[in-house]
Amino acid sequence: MRRIHPKRVLVGEPLDTARLGETLLPKRLALPIFCSDPLSSVAYATEEILLILALGGVALLHLTWYAAAAIVFLLVVVIASYRQTCHAYPGGGGAYVVSSENLGPTAALTAASALLVDYVLTVAVSVVSGVSAITSAAPALHDHQVGLSVGFVVLLTVMNLRGVRESGRVFALPTYGFIAVIYLMFAWAAVRMATGETIRAESADLPIHAEGSYAGIALVLLAMRAFASGCTALTGVEAISNGVPAFRKPKSRNAANTLAVMGLLSVTMFMGITTLALVFEVHVAESPADLGLPADAATSTALAQIGRAAFGEWHVLFYLLQVVTAGVLVLAANTAFNGFPMLASILARDRYAPRQLYNRGDRLVYSNGVVLLALAAIALIVAFDAQLTRLIQLYIIGVFVSFTLSQAGMVRHWRKELAAPATAVDSRRRIHRSLAINAVGAVMTALVLVIVLVTKFTHGAWLVVIAMPVLFLGMKGVRRHYDQVARQVALLPEDKPKRPARHHVVVLVAAVHAPTLKALGFAQTLRPDTLVALTVAADEEADRLRADWAARDLGVPLKILHSPYREVVGPVLAHVQELTAEDPAGVVSVVIPEYVVGRWWEQPLHNQNALRLKARLLFTPGVAVIDVPYLLESARNRSAQAGG
Repeated sequence: MRRIHPKRVLVGEPLDTARLGETLLPKRLALPIFCSDPLSSVAYATEEILLILALGGVALLHLTWYAAAAIVFLLVVVIASYRQTCHAYPGGGGAYVVSSENLGPTAALTAASALLVDYVLTVAVSVVSGVSAITSAAPALHDHQVGLSVGFVVLLTVMNLRGVRESGRVFALPTYGFIAVIYLMFAWAAVRMATGETIRAESADLPIHAEGSYAGIALVLLAMRAFASGCTALTGVEAISNGVPAFRKPKSRNAANTLAVMGLLSVTMFMGITTLALVFEVHVAESPADLGLPADAATSTALAQIGRAAFGEWHVLFYLLQVVTAGVLVLAANTAFNGFPMLASILARDRYAPRQLYNRGDRLVYSNGVVLLALAAIALIVAFDAQLTRLIQLYIIGVFVSFTLSQAGMVRHWRKELAAPATAVDSRRRIHRSLAINAVGAVMTALVLVIVLVTKFTHGAWLVVIAMPVLFLGMKGVRRHYDQVARQVALLPEDKPKRPARHHVVVLVAAVHAPTLKALGFAQTLRPDTLVALTVAADEEADRLRADWAARDLGVPLKILHSPYREVVGPVLAHVQELTAEDPAGVVSVVIPEYVVGRWWEQPLHNQNALRLKARLLFTPGVAVIDVPYLLESARNRSAQAGG
C-alpha cells in the first residue's frame, strides 16, 4: 500500500512543467485573483476617512465628500495609467521592470522594496480587516483576533501552494459574492428611502468627542490626513500589471480590460458606501470612549453599521454581508500572494534576491516566495496585536512610491518611443495620448506621496520609511555577493580540468560493522594513491577496535588518534590539515559513513560528530567530504512504503 504524504494531501500532486499553460487565467478568474485587494479596500476606505475626520468632531464629517471625490479622481487616473503599462510591458514586473528599463537600477530597487513592503502589509491589513468584520458580527470572538488572523494566513498559504488556478476557483465565490451583496445593499437602501423611510445607523445618536479645535492649517492637515487614509482604496491596483504573464492570450488586452472592470466596480462601490455612510450618519472613532461608550465595548465597522441599517429587519442579509465581507477581506491578501512571489522571482532572476525565490515549486507556483510572505505577515500581525488602526498607519507609503516611479518610468518609455525615427504617425498619436495619461498619473501620485509622508510619518509610517531602505540595501548586498561569486568562479580561456597530483582518501570509522565495510568498499572504487581508515578512541576502545580490525583482515591500514580530552572533531581535523600541508598539490577525500533513519526522533540520536566534522571540513582548502549513507531498518521500511 502506497504511503500518503501529508504534503500531497495539503497541496496536491506535482504538476509537469509542460502543463504550465494550463495555469493561465481567463478574465473571470483573474478578477478575483488579482483584484480582490482593491475591490475589498472599499470595505474600510470610507471608515478610514471618517476615523480621521472624527478627530475634529461631527462638524467636520461633511469633508468626507471632498476626500472621497479626490480619491475617485486619483483612482481613475492610476487605473488609466496602469492600463498603458499592461500594453507596454506584457512580460509583467510592474513598477520594478518599468523603473529598471527607464530610470535605472536605483529607482527599480526603490520600487521593488516599496512593493515588497506593501505586499506584506496587504496580507496583514486584509486579514485583520476580515477578522474585524467577523468580530463585528460575533463580538465574543474579539479577544481571539490574533489567533484567527494567523489561522487565516496559514489557510491562504496552503491554498496558494496548491496553485494559482485552483486557488482562483476557490476565491472567486467570496469576491463575486461581495460585489453582488454590496450592490444588493445599495438597491435595498434606495428602495427603502424612495418609499419615504428614514434610515439611521446605530451610532447616529452617539456623540463624537473631538480631540481639539481644527481651523486654518490644522484643518487642512487633518483633511489631507483623511484623504491619505482613504487612499487605501487604491491598494493592489498595480497587481494586474505585475501579473500580465498569468493571463490567457491576448495577455495585454485581457489584463487591461480586467483592470478597467476592476476600476468601474471599485469606484461605484466606494462612492456608494461613502454616500450611505453620510446619509445614515455613521459615526466611528479610534476608541469606544470617543463615542461615549465603555472603554472595553466592542464597536462595529462602518460597513457593518451601513449593512445593519440598510437591511433593517432582514438580519439574514446583514449576516450574509458580514460573511462575504470577511471572506473577501481575508482573500484580498491573495493579491499579495500572487504579486509578492512573482516580483521576488524577477528580483532573484536579476540576482537581487536569493536564487531559491526564482524557482517554481512542484505545483508550478513560486512556493518559496509564498512561504516567505506568509511568515513576514504573521510576524507583523503578532507584533501589532492584530490591531487594524495601528497597521493601517503603515499602509499606503509603499503603494505610492511604486505608483510614482512606475508612472515616471512610463513617461520616459513613451519619450523613447517618440524619439525613434521609425515610429508611424498613427502610433505617435497613440503614444502622445499614453504619455499624457502617465504624466498626469506621475504628478498626481507624487503629490499624494508627499501628503501621505507628511500626514502619516509620526503615526507609525516611519517604520516603513526605515524598512524600505533596509530592503534596498539588502538587495544591493545580495547582488554584490552574486557578482563577487561570479568573478571568483569565472574561467580564463586557457583553463582546463586539472587532475590532482595525488589523491589521499581517509575513511572515518567508529567500529567494525556494516556501515564501515560499505564506506571502505566505496573508497576503494576511487582508486586513491593512499587509503587509510581513521578513528579517535580511548585506550580500551582502541585496543578492541585494533583487535577487531586485525581479525577481519580488511586490507586497509587503521590509524588510531588518541584524544586525552575525549574530543573527536579536533584531532580528525588536525590530521586532515597535516595531510594537505604535506602534499599541497594533492587532494584529500574524507569518506564518512552515515546512518539514515526513517523516524524524525531517531535523527538526533545519530551522526552528530559527523555533522560537526563536515561543517568544519567544508572550510578546509584541498578537502572533499563524501557521505556514504547506510539505511537502517526504519529507513528501509519507509522507502519500501513510499515505493509501494
